[in-house]
Amino acid sequence: MSERRAILVTGADLAPQALALLEGFDIVYAGKTPQEEDLVALCRRHDPVAMIVRYGKVGANVMDAAPSLRVISKHGSGTDTIDKEAARARGIEVRAAVGANAAAVAEQALALLLACAKSVVQLNARMHAGHWDKATHKSVELNGRTIGLIGLGAIGLRFARMCDAMGMKVIGFDPFARDLPDFVRRVELAAVWRESDAISLHCPLTPENRSMVNAESLAACKRGVLLVNTARGGLVDEAALLQAVRSGQVACAGLDSFAVEPMTAPHPFQGEPNIVLSPHIGGVTADAYVNMGVGAAQNLLQVLQAQPA
Repeated sequence: MSERRAILVTGADLAPQALALLEGFDIVYAGKTPQEEDLVALCRRHDPVAMIVRYGKVGANVMDAAPSLRVISKHGSGTDTIDKEAARARGIEVRAAVGANAAAVAEQALALLLACAKSVVQLNARMHAGHWDKATHKSVELNGRTIGLIGLGAIGLRFARMCDAMGMKVIGFDPFARDLPDFVRRVELAAVWRESDAISLHCPLTPENRSMVNAESLAACKRGVLLVNTARGGLVDEAALLQAVRSGQVACAGLDSFAVEPMTAPHPFQGEPNIVLSPHIGGVTADAYVNMGVGAAQNLLQVLQAQPA
């Protein structure tokens, strides 16, 4: 084993800018689809002092295999794949690169919202098949409509600003948000379901909000609501959403995250004309890749420098 301290990356690569910050450490890569047994074996072999989490889950078994582990740093903002309670019990800090991918994810949310409102995917397919639907098709105009946001962190507020610029009325629910801009009206969750013409999810996944989009909440929405999810798939009861789309209660859904990832095929969403899908790539841009890597590296260095070796 090298005398240099190791950092385990649950992925196949890091941005060169992030690697430059971590010069002096041994960087160990787990690959793009690391399983728990892979991470346990690598931890036992290298005993890392830090982990950068890109793919896979990090639970108690992985932590116990790395007695020197002092910080787990997320390559992004969502830490639901890390067992934070287990980390806390072992004195391991968990950090997230909050805001590093905010622009990228907010833009993906806007793309999905517009794809749903303007039937971009369906009309593209029709055009390529030789059809001209100008006389029969009407899109949804978003100007003047109400967008309801669940989660008003860095991503949610950036998306809110985009919606405001299009002339939408922005309402939002987030019990932890402070100092909201004037164009966002804070409401209770029930009002988001009741008042919104479109709803976009921007909150972390917790045990309390799992399946918050379900048969009951969807039934409380306006008929023909649009739904966008670029956050976490576990926020949505997928069977309930599918039923709501087929019934017309939800006119269209734009989804970038799913309960099980990669999305298994065949999946009930596949082939549904009113569900627009993307493979959890909201935060996958060249700029976000650098920002998340640098943010993750900076976070773990702060912890390692603050704690005695």
